[in-house]
Amino acid sequence: MLIGLVGKSNTGKSTFFSAATLVDAEISNRIFTTIEPNKGVTYVRAPCPCGGNKCNPQNSKCVEGIRFVPVKMVDIAGLVPGAHEGKGLGNKFLSDIMEANALIHVVDISGSTDESGNPIAAGSRDPKDDIKFLEEEIDYWILGILKRNLSTLSKRMEATKEKFTEVVNKQLAGLGIKLPEVEHAVNATGVHAGSDDYDLLKFIAVLREKSKPIILAANKADISGSGENLERLQDLGYELFPCSAEFELALRRAAERGIIEYNPGSASFRIMKEIDAQHRKALEHIQSFLDSQGSTGVQKIIDHIVFEVLKMIVVYPVENEHKLSDSKGNVLPHALLMRQGSTALDLAFSVHEDIGKKFVAAVDARTGKQLSGSYQLKSGDVISIRAGR
Repeated sequence: MLIGLVGKSNTGKSTFFSAATLVDAEISNRIFTTIEPNKGVTYVRAPCPCGGNKCNPQNSKCVEGIRFVPVKMVDIAGLVPGAHEGKGLGNKFLSDIMEANALIHVVDISGSTDESGNPIAAGSRDPKDDIKFLEEEIDYWILGILKRNLSTLSKRMEATKEKFTEVVNKQLAGLGIKLPEVEHAVNATGVHAGSDDYDLLKFIAVLREKSKPIILAANKADISGSGENLERLQDLGYELFPCSAEFELALRRAAERGIIEYNPGSASFRIMKEIDAQHRKALEHIQSFLDSQGSTGVQKIIDHIVFEVLKMIVVYPVENEHKLSDSKGNVLPHALLMRQGSTALDLAFSVHEDIGKKFVAAVDARTGKQLSGSYQLKSGDVISIRAGR
């Protein structure tokens, strides 16, 4: 699974990435600071079955009974107007976007960057225009790909007897779009091989929403006047998540240096070292934001996109259901992200292909109950797999 960070330059996208991954992405107010995508690992939070007792995570980490499960993240270079026409290396950037399973659009909710990402006075830019800008650039880019061979689609369908959905799926397969998603969009819009650009764009919009869902991160919510934009855009029907990537990065860096004790997503932190008046004032300013918002918003956005949008759950496979351990005695060693609706057999294949092929049964470690391969997993399940020889 891959989450993509997208948006125009200077919205705080690379700051969000650095805060989420602690990878040192270059942060600057220059256009195209990011050219090649920055890649890193972020985490989602889930209750650990250890309940705060001792466990030995091998692929994740546990902090006070909260398991932080790794997720890949990519910071994609900022888009500029006309990207779908190739401006500003737009074709490359849009291609990078389509590799992600879902997108976090980092929007400057303070309105302090123009359409090209240049700094301007706060409140000068309507963030709604940036939201529409990204969607339109993606949609027109996909339209261009679809239309390259649109004239041959009808002939191909006649020659091969393929359905319209199958032909379109092959045309867009390189974008990570799946056949059920194409079928959903076709059924929702009634588009066909003879449709005009207007109807094709309606089809593409539905397809994008289904295959590349976008969450809006209303960044720079700490800047004065941002609240008005937040309220106005919510009134227009946009679901936004206010955040301050700058504050989150500052807290995580301070925690790294042992200055504070802070868990990502928390509503507070604890100062652990003596600091000067200037740094104390800065931390008090951040705490004031946390008091008003409940968190910096960064971790909340990541959790939301993984659990609510991509519909993932966390499952804990173990070998010994009595000790909740692997063969080496590590307690609750692995936390795996699985799609909602996944079965015990799916989990077996996720652990190892051979285990999936030799699957006999599974055991619920909490109840000791034996489970069939068709058992639908629940988030937080601790499961032991029985495999034949």
